[in-house]
Amino acid sequence: MTHNFDPTTLREYDIRGIIGKTLGEADAAAIGRSFGTRVRRNGGKRVAVGFDGRLSSPGLEAALVEGLNAVGIDAVRVGVGPTPMLYYAVYELGCDGGVMITGSHNPPDYNGFKMMLGHKPFFGADIRDLGVLAASGDWETGAGGSAHVDIMDRYVDRLVQGYDAKPFNIAWDCGNGVAGPVIERLVKRLPGKHITMFTDVDGNFPNHHPDPTDEANLEDLKRVVAENGLDFGLAFDGDGDRLGAIDSQGRVVWGDQLLGILAEPVLKELPGATIIGDVKASRALFDRIAELGGTPLMWKTGHSHIKAKMQEIGAPLAGEMSGHIFFKHDYYGFDDGIYAAVRLIRAVSALGGSLTALKDAMPVMINTPELRFPCSEERKFIVIDEVLARLAASGATVDRTDGARVTTADGWWLLRASNTQDVLVARAEAGNEAALGRLMAQINEALAASGVAAVNAGH
Repeated sequence: MTHNFDPTTLREYDIRGIIGKTLGEADAAAIGRSFGTRVRRNGGKRVAVGFDGRLSSPGLEAALVEGLNAVGIDAVRVGVGPTPMLYYAVYELGCDGGVMITGSHNPPDYNGFKMMLGHKPFFGADIRDLGVLAASGDWETGAGGSAHVDIMDRYVDRLVQGYDAKPFNIAWDCGNGVAGPVIERLVKRLPGKHITMFTDVDGNFPNHHPDPTDEANLEDLKRVVAENGLDFGLAFDGDGDRLGAIDSQGRVVWGDQLLGILAEPVLKELPGATIIGDVKASRALFDRIAELGGTPLMWKTGHSHIKAKMQEIGAPLAGEMSGHIFFKHDYYGFDDGIYAAVRLIRAVSALGGSLTALKDAMPVMINTPELRFPCSEERKFIVIDEVLARLAASGATVDRTDGARVTTADGWWLLRASNTQDVLVARAEAGNEAALGRLMAQINEALAASGVAAVNAGH
């Protein structure tokens, strides 16, 4: 017995596809067999399984469990909930791995799988290996069991452990993703006034798309904060592992800015500690970490890359522009948007009590959103190599951590290959519009020299 996956589904950080086209229940069963085989060969026996609120998730979960059982793995089924609740279950229930069925912030017809083996992220070559095992039918055999465990209340208990903040008035937008039921339980435990929004889990996402990094998805949150005179607003993605925030004036506090706030109490306790930000983060973040007495480290974009680097160097905190925030300080080291929200409230309380004042104090930088340029799977990494070679010949100041991040007197620009789509991703940041224009011209020139059309080059 063998199985071949659609090649587009085995991604760098996870498995992801379109239901009925590139991903279905037969794939889920094969993932169960392949991943379960890896767990067995790693000396393990129990795997935690959770799923999000997408319409296809229950069917995928049942098929996955069937596949795990067929290779002798016991499934610990924690049911519907956020991805970080599944990660928490792996730690707290002593499991040997975990699988979360989630399409994250993708459109409703997508779904996918995020995995961890032991306490380590499972990505890159590990994911490709699942395809090799399936194609050759190199699976263990056995007969595993299945048990349902309701862990949500224990997870909420852990979120509020050590809570020490003053009362705030906050709006919480769950976007009909799986953070909703957790947030409803959490706010009952917090002082202050809390308005919850779209907490019903609905895989059709009837109100807005659950992606807090797209400002268009924060309009409802801005309205509720303004109408009720609240202190700030918090928003989550579809599976609850990313955080978005706005201040009392409706201004977005971006992922790197959140990390700058969260770093301050951590560095008070751990002077000199290394705080990791991804290559898309503002220079202002790395400057701020250094100013606070920390050691800033720029690393590759992607939750799996960041988690692996944190474990390697023992960093207490890390974050990405996308809103993935990772706390090892007083927590487990995985990305948890809900725990990050709780820590943000605590940090704002400790730093004077106003997220708006903290936003006011941040340096004003002018930057582009993420710009995406179509480029084939075969060509995208080659283009980056070509760009790096030309930059090296020109004597430019380049950081090669993940693509090319070029620093000039005007600011910086980034060009990297996406690990999840057939695109090149660019971003630029400067102190004024004229400087940003010059940086954008450099990006367009770099793309044109490699034959990539500079579409979407406005900002």
